[in-house]
Formats: sequence, C-alpha cells, structure tokens
Amino acid sequence: MTAMLTIKNLKYSRNQRKILHDVQLTLDSGKIVGLLGENGAGKTTLMRLITGNAKGNGTITINGVHTPVQRKAHVSFTDHLNGFSTGQKINQIKHFYELVYPDFDGQRYQELATFLGLDGQQKLAALSKGTREKLIIALTLSRQVDLYLLDEPFSGIDSMSRKKIINSIIKWLPETATLVVSDHYVAEIAPILDEIVVIKDQTVLVHRATDDIRDATNMDIETYYEHLYEGGTDHD
Repeated sequence: MTAMLTIKNLKYSRNQRKILHDVQLTLDSGKIVGLLGENGAGKTTLMRLITGNAKGNGTITINGVHTPVQRKAHVSFTDHLNGFSTGQKINQIKHFYELVYPDFDGQRYQELATFLGLDGQQKLAALSKGTREKLIIALTLSRQVDLYLLDEPFSGIDSMSRKKIINSIIKWLPETATLVVSDHYVAEIAPILDEIVVIKDQTVLVHRATDDIRDATNMDIETYYEHLYEGGTDHD
C-alpha cells in the first residue's frame, strides 16, 4: 500500500477558538474510511483543510503534492451547490462541472444519474433535500481523482435509498482511490468501511482498521465508536 493522504502537525483555529490541533494522519490508497465524531468535532473543517478550502498550519500531502492548488486536482469534495442559482437545471450544473473539471467523467455521471433516478431537466429549486444530496453524490463521484471526501452525504435521503447507495458505492470508485465519508449513520456505513478515524477533543483520537476493532474488542463499529465517546479507551 502507498500513502494517499498524509497529514502532519495540523492545527486550525477560527476567531481565536481552537478547532483542530496536532492532527497526524496517514491514509493508504484503495481504502474506504469513516470519519466519525460529534457535531462540531471538526470533521467538516478537516475535509476543507484537505481540499485547500481552508488554511491551517501544518503539512497536508495528497499523492506527493502539497500546495492547495495542486491538491485540488487530486481531491473531489461534496459541493453543496450554494453557488448555483435555484433556476438552473441539473443538466446545466453537470455541464458546468464538465467545463471546470477536466477529470469529470460524463459517462460515469450518466450511470450514476440513472442509478440515483436524477432527471436532468429538473431545476435546483424543485429538488427535495434527498434528491439534491443524490445530485451532490453523483457530481462528486463523477470526477476521476485519487481522493473523494463525502461530508454527511446521506442525511436527507430516505432509508431504503440510503442503503442502496451505500451498498453500491464501492463500484463507482476507481480501484486505487480512497474514499473518506463523514456520516452519522455509523451502523449503515460500517459494512463498507476498511478503517475509521475518530475526531475527539480537536484531534485524531483513533485511526484503526474495522476488522481489527471487531476482532480485538468483540464490538460492532457503532458500539465501539459510542464507547470511545463515553470515555472508554481504544484498548478495551
């Protein structure tokens, strides 16, 4: 395995409030990783730092490149579409992505759009929260990159659709790509996860393989995660 993402000595504060400190993390290529933590723990901030949308102190490397401009070409991050007018159609948004991102794979997008039931003629204003999130997932996974970051991608999607997407997500990923998904539906995403990273007290508390957790602790991933947040140790 080769390191896809390396983070060293990362810290970030906003308005003189410490959000993250002393973050050390290495993720290998070809992994699906759950980024877990309570609301406000710093998960979204960490993703924004990785993409270069926020600037902290420390070193972030994706496949050997360091600068934010270089990293942006290697990572696809869920865009919540706030920059688009509500009158724009799905197909117009897709066309914008094709123009802006040379790595955007139109064929993969069409396959995802069909799978997710997206209608290209629908306007953004007409989309339910769940359909909007399906569009965001399709756009994010349609880029050909090394690292995908999904930030709470399933919160508005109904349970049946959510399970269908989660169970199928691996087939949309390039073989050597790494996916980091932050989500509160820990039990639902656990079957596809190779590793978890738990953010607590403004830093990485645990980075551990899911199979190791199950074998060593006799806990499922959700129980183990809750145990950590209730004050348990990583060695129990």
